[in-house]
Amino acid sequence: MKKKQAKYIFVVGGVMSSVGKGIAAASIGKILQSRGYKVAILKADMYINIDAGTIRPAEHGEVFVGEDGIEADQDLGNYERFIDQISTRENYITTGQIYLEVIKKERNLEYEGEDVEVYPDIPKEIIRRIETCQLKNKSEITIIEYGGTVGEYQLLPFLEAARMMKSKNQNDVFVVLISYLPTPTLLGEQKSKPTQHAIIDLHSMGLNPDFVLCRADKPATKDIKKTISNVCSLPTERIISAPDVYSIYDVPVNFEKENLGVTLLKTLGLPQRQKDLADWQALSNKIKKIKKEVRIGIVGKYFNFKSCKDTYISVIESINHSSWSLNFKPDIIWLDSEKYEKNPSLLKELDELDGIIVPGGFGSRGVEGMILTADYARKKNIPYFGLCLGMQILTISYARNILGWSGANSTEMDIKTKYPVIATMADQVDKIKNKNYGGTMRLGAYKAILKEGSVAYKAYGKGEISERHRHRYEVNPEYVEELEKAGLIFSGRSLDGILMEIAELPQKVHPFYLGTQFHPEFKSRPLAPHPLFTAFIKACINKKKK
Repeated sequence: MKKKQAKYIFVVGGVMSSVGKGIAAASIGKILQSRGYKVAILKADMYINIDAGTIRPAEHGEVFVGEDGIEADQDLGNYERFIDQISTRENYITTGQIYLEVIKKERNLEYEGEDVEVYPDIPKEIIRRIETCQLKNKSEITIIEYGGTVGEYQLLPFLEAARMMKSKNQNDVFVVLISYLPTPTLLGEQKSKPTQHAIIDLHSMGLNPDFVLCRADKPATKDIKKTISNVCSLPTERIISAPDVYSIYDVPVNFEKENLGVTLLKTLGLPQRQKDLADWQALSNKIKKIKKEVRIGIVGKYFNFKSCKDTYISVIESINHSSWSLNFKPDIIWLDSEKYEKNPSLLKELDELDGIIVPGGFGSRGVEGMILTADYARKKNIPYFGLCLGMQILTISYARNILGWSGANSTEMDIKTKYPVIATMADQVDKIKNKNYGGTMRLGAYKAILKEGSVAYKAYGKGEISERHRHRYEVNPEYVEELEKAGLIFSGRSLDGILMEIAELPQKVHPFYLGTQFHPEFKSRPLAPHPLFTAFIKACINKKKK
């Protein structure tokens, strides 16, 4: 019996970046998955960085952590939320990884004395990584999203890899171009010329798009579709309108209105199967109908550069998922913790919130404002949810204000603190000393044991969990006993009992006061909200009702 050939879909951008390639790739994956095909999605970034771990989130968006600890682009989060993919390092490629591997092989004489060149050795390594991803996931269809846009110099080796794969397996490799259709204000009509130039750029690389997804504020017109189809010699059914929609979860539904699923499978030469997007369609409809709001404040510090939505995208989506599941829509308020340091009287604005989240982060800037926030939330019975740094903040605040340990702190913020209730993890000391920062934190999924009867235990409904981490600092084991005697409960611990995974106050003391050393936001799904976020939102709704 002949083995079925795997299919590959390359998703590339034209005209400009940040037009939704990641959502488009995830939506294509969802459509194919809904028809029973096994799909994997891979992101290729053009950065020389080995991974995204050393890139500022305020400029480039959230660092998403995969199951095995890979620090990746935020688009991997979209893939996971749309197709429930468990991402590992096989799902993320950077230029840095490719060159590092080629140089490593050259040093090991794996090229058998041949000279090593950008062409063909770099594209060959890219192809090897793509095929490795397919083999690991046993995917029938592998979607590869390329960062950047066609015409960028750094994308050339990646486009060449796609061309090489296409030339070898013409019927198994396909290209989807995501291109923006501007509507100049003075003219009031869509223009296709930038998209035409993007197609020409692809042609110069020996590639022609098999589909063109037209991003715009409004649906693409028939005339625009006809013009684009003529430029790239495609039937108009493969020119897909991709207008702005109410939420990202509308995108697969909208694509199906354009008959994308049927056309995709016909083009890929795969059997048509009955789609099953009923749950997704129901979610899309539900989101639009929800009227009741819950007001959530995110107290952080990465608000100075670009949209907070990119910096905290997984946190935002987790709030959305849990709120929608409870028939509420979130009203998210962005609050800069630094202003509370300068003027603590401003903390009273927190009274207007139904709940507070302090997300993850690094460095001392804004930390004192977060500590003030945690104390205020505790005193005022405002639901508080701390994520990674947010748990450490909760612990520091409790040590200062309940135990009276003035100056209690994290060694990250104050190496000379008298009460280092948060300390550098033992395996991180030498790494920090030697400035070995990249990919060296406690990363990826680790198991934890939950205390029976705790808030966390009730939320999860079980005693053992696995969650993803990204940190160098932890609750200092030397202070755990005294903190617990003072009423703080460490309801989640690592399997060896050394690492404090969850800190909380019992519900008889506070409606919801809980922090996690891990990042639960990485595992929330639109149809399967994270239990801790749901427990937090429930507490927020209960406060709202009082």
